[in-house]
Amino acid sequence: MDKERILLKLDEIFSYLDELEKIKRVNFENYNRSIEIKRACERLLQISIEGVIDVCYMMVSKIKLGLPPDEENIFKKLYENKVLTQKMFFILENMKGFRNVLVHKYGTIDNELVFEFLSDKIGDFERFKEEILKYLNKNKK
Repeated sequence: MDKERILLKLDEIFSYLDELEKIKRVNFENYNRSIEIKRACERLLQISIEGVIDVCYMMVSKIKLGLPPDEENIFKKLYENKVLTQKMFFILENMKGFRNVLVHKYGTIDNELVFEFLSDKIGDFERFKEEILKYLNKNKK
């Protein structure tokens, strides 16, 4: 496994989240007033989630679990091989679903849903990073 690539991708994700932290608003009314802020937040969330998916693919490759046929199975493979906890498996499933909403329904995105994700789910990225780092540190190869 290319641990360096995984660590670089995690750093990239957190650079996007740092940008997000600088522009997000503290309440929905302020968030909802600016189309530029809304779209920037949506895009930063999208590429952050895609970075998480990339890390999962790298982990599957590193520990030689074979190539999963789709994104749903990538999380399952990592859970079944004790890379991710069951709770993180479900978090990632929801995160991927949210990313799909951002990508495929751009014109009809529920602004309250995005703001809720920004307010309540952003810590999931840190929990993901902790689980990946714990596995990497435990399985140094």
